[in-house]
Amino acid sequence: MRLTRNFSLEQLIFSETALRVGIDNAPAPDIVKNLRLLAKGLEKVQALTGFPLAISSGYRCPELNRRVGGAKTSQHTLGLAADFTCAEFGSPVDIIKAIREAGIKFDQCILEYGRWVHLSFSKEPRGKLLTIYDPKAGYLDGLRDKGGKEIA
Repeated sequence: MRLTRNFSLEQLIFSETALRVGIDNAPAPDIVKNLRLLAKGLEKVQALTGFPLAISSGYRCPELNRRVGGAKTSQHTLGLAADFTCAEFGSPVDIIKAIREAGIKFDQCILEYGRWVHLSFSKEPRGKLLTIYDPKAGYLDGLRDKGGKEIA
């Protein structure tokens, strides 16, 4: 099922972990509605980068979210968040800087461990830009390097 021009339901619910351990990650109809909102936001990012986004995680049913160690309040469980990279465009930092400069409205945009972008959308976007490198240290406000220094 196509959610938008470039994003399918299958793409945003696929999980290697779910496949490997036999978890049914099929979303309920209200989650599909959220996934449409997510896909529309991802379309804007893909248009910005000019390259396909490599989605590593989208919707996660509660069982899958537990299995992968996701936060209990993860927007992934609502179908509102995706983790991705776009190597053809640049690093996760490059992607986040481009999103910020383009003024794309998002709920949360997180640089996770310097390796991927976590991006969520909502009907009332908060525009929270965060960084995490160490789960013990938690989330840092803004876009930051490993030393905690703000990235312009």
